[in-house]
Amino acid sequence: MRLHTITALGLSALAVLALAGCSNGGAPTDAPASSASTSASQEGKNPPVPASLSSVALSKRLLNVSDLGEGYTLKAQRTAQHDDVTVIGCPALEKLGGDAATGSSLDFPRKAKASFTYAGGSDSEVSEELYSDSATKLSKGTSEIFDAMASCPTYQVTSGSTAIDVGTQKTAAPDLADQQWSQVLTYTASGQRSVVKQTAIRTGNVLVVLSGSPGLVDTHVDKALAKAQAAR
Repeated sequence: MRLHTITALGLSALAVLALAGCSNGGAPTDAPASSASTSASQEGKNPPVPASLSSVALSKRLLNVSDLGEGYTLKAQRTAQHDDVTVIGCPALEKLGGDAATGSSLDFPRKAKASFTYAGGSDSEVSEELYSDSATKLSKGTSEIFDAMASCPTYQVTSGSTAIDVGTQKTAAPDLADQQWSQVLTYTASGQRSVVKQTAIRTGNVLVVLSGSPGLVDTHVDKALAKAQAAR
């Protein structure tokens, strides 16, 4: 999984560190799913390990406008961002390396993404990202990023010529599925302030991440998880 910069909730000057895939994560680039292990099951000791889902399969489990209800519009995915991003004042994020803020500290190659605006409001957005890998890799990678961000109540990010003050607060995650993480991030730049909630839920070999307006994230996390768990 990768950290990258996005423009949060319509504030064009505000680059946001977020759990994400590549900047063009909405267009799946399929990779072969790993084959299930059969040797242990043949010996009758353990069940086979489920294969990771492909990006195409994940894209079919994303929420869509009809799932969300009236007032939602699908947003076009952003093109790749190339501005250099530097983290200042957060040793845990800095330790992950410069690429942790822009894109290559951790990598879950099977992914899909969709973003939505609610009622046309520039400050009411929600995005969903789905990833698939082994349960161990999803757990380790997600915990590492959430723990690193939560370890610093405040820090600063520079994106190009823009400086962003970031505040991070760990919040209680809904008690769903196998593992849960949640945090509220506050971004301030050029006198403008934005609040983004991020909730991640791991269910087996699938990770569901919702980011955006706190109320919208809380409203849709249950249905996002239910659709991600649905057999296809």
